[in-house]
Amino acid sequence: MATLMLMLPLQAKKVKKVVQTDRDYWVEQTYKMAQPVLENMAKGELQKNMKTEFSPSFDNRNRKVVYMETFGRLMAGVAPWLSLPDDETAEGQLRKQLREWALASYKNSVDPDSPDYLCWGVSGQNLVDAAYIAESFIRAYDALWVPLDRTTKNRYIEAFKKLRSIEPPYTNWFLFSSIIESFIAKAAGLKEYDDFRVMMTIRKVEEWYIGDGWYADGPVFAFDYYSSYVFHAMYLETLKNMIDAKANTRLEYQKYYDRALKRAQKFSIILERFISPEGTFPVIGRSTPYRLAAMQPLALIAWYQKLPKDLSNGQVRAALTAVMHRMFDQQSNYNEAGYLTIGFCGHQPETADWYTNNGSLYMTSLAFMPLGLPANHPFWTDEAEPWTQVKAWGGQPFPKDHRWADDIVTKDRW
Repeated sequence: MATLMLMLPLQAKKVKKVVQTDRDYWVEQTYKMAQPVLENMAKGELQKNMKTEFSPSFDNRNRKVVYMETFGRLMAGVAPWLSLPDDETAEGQLRKQLREWALASYKNSVDPDSPDYLCWGVSGQNLVDAAYIAESFIRAYDALWVPLDRTTKNRYIEAFKKLRSIEPPYTNWFLFSSIIESFIAKAAGLKEYDDFRVMMTIRKVEEWYIGDGWYADGPVFAFDYYSSYVFHAMYLETLKNMIDAKANTRLEYQKYYDRALKRAQKFSIILERFISPEGTFPVIGRSTPYRLAAMQPLALIAWYQKLPKDLSNGQVRAALTAVMHRMFDQQSNYNEAGYLTIGFCGHQPETADWYTNNGSLYMTSLAFMPLGLPANHPFWTDEAEPWTQVKAWGGQPFPKDHRWADDIVTKDRW
């Protein structure tokens, strides 16, 4: 009887259930993705330990490009989060650890004596992934570029310059050159960058803009996500770098930037409308194993705190979180060593293009940029709201869509 009496209070006591917030979930997914890469690379062991995977139709380029693809693309997505100041929260401890690993990894990647020295200049592919490394510095300049020692910084500038020998195809690749050169202008000074590579890219991107938020990938339009993967983000960042560098050229960089921002806002509306009530979005075009990179402009505009009036913080967070749950709440997205597998939602190697390896897939981190907003920002604290397709298919009022035309005119200054 005494035993029963002792047990009753324990049985009656309610156990408080800890509810995972959306931000907690985003942090969990980001850390899971980044930890195997950065912990190993910080120790100079990524190339030793990474379990790699290549497209069944992979071409004859040097397969060591997988490591630069992994590191550059991952860092472009996690950089905004790592730019937040340190704090004593559980999240803050994870963030601090990743930043420390990242800074060591940056150093190793350009140190010829490190086992994780990246294969700079051995393949045209290096231009692509060096651009994502430059982009990571742009997105967390004070946290990831400024702390690097002078030798490491000089090595990066020289490595970036050597990539000028790579001729970009007449496509989105122009932006890989411009993001690198505009970063050099910002970080090393206007005397160090190649102005022509920036100016030509801007003129071509303007020619390739086809309206309502969409860019053609070169002279001919393709219905894919390259407006997401490359165009909007790298165009805005190229222009912002030229503004920050105080470049004085024929182009009115601020006007170009303001117009490009409006186009990105329109495209963010399109992307939000692509997300179904079930948390899926259309799987179209090439490079579909990049997964959530299709949502990069929506994530970028949220991080910039420039969402258009038709999109609230609560609905964008809810929509992106629903997609993440739909994609990542099953384990075949990662191999047994903790690295991403080729596929879209799971391991689906048949989705690979001839240039795809599992380092390519770390572009999916680009959707996590809103983690660069602090935990007390309305993006995280506002109540979750139904997104557009939930409203539309649920018989609720929703904003009418319409065409967005350019309303900013630019001209050469002389």
